[in-house]
Amino acid sequence: MSPSARRTGRPRSAEADRAILDATRAALVELGWAKLTLGDVAARAGVAKTTLYRRWASKCELVVDAVAAVFDEHLEVADHGSLRADAEAAVNQLGALLERPETGTALMAVIAEAVHDEALRARVRSAIVDRQKQLVTVGRERARLRGELPREEDPDEAAHNADLIFDVVAGTVLHRLMVSGEPVDPRWSRNFTELLLYGLTGAGPGVAPGTASPGTASPGAPAPGTP
Repeated sequence: MSPSARRTGRPRSAEADRAILDATRAALVELGWAKLTLGDVAARAGVAKTTLYRRWASKCELVVDAVAAVFDEHLEVADHGSLRADAEAAVNQLGALLERPETGTALMAVIAEAVHDEALRARVRSAIVDRQKQLVTVGRERARLRGELPREEDPDEAAHNADLIFDVVAGTVLHRLMVSGEPVDPRWSRNFTELLLYGLTGAGPGVAPGTASPGTASPGAPAPGTP
């Protein structure tokens, strides 16, 4: 028997998958999590409901994949010539992505459900978080090759640092948009990037650790004009 004769079922269609994921995000914006059904998604995508069930076991899995697809498509670590420029561009990218209603609404719905569903939380980690953390690793390696960052000899420490950076960036941008309701505009992105790279001491490029940059008080020193 030939290999083709042994196959069962119809092959997956990339076009159908894309239509389903697009329909899922659109339905979330219009209906919200509670009213969203696989039947509604199927109707919007122009496919049979059984097509969805062959691909996704639950609404949770479908929504996570719908969000993950947008992140995969729109987030990248382009080479802008410096660590600072790369980081600022990444912050702007993430902000613009989360400002899109179909992305922000879907992500917040998934996060809310994942609080009470460990299996869903694990799927969010594997489909979204872990994949996007790889962008941090790529960006840091590029900066290391430029001589902007030192080599990290301990792989566990390097992984820990990448996790920390991802948590700080993703958590701050998400809070800014979804909790504070403020925009991630160019000025905010620039200031946040400076804080991320140079820390609370105000030390900038070429300034020795523990030394304040011009016009910035050293840690623990009184602010200008303070007795």
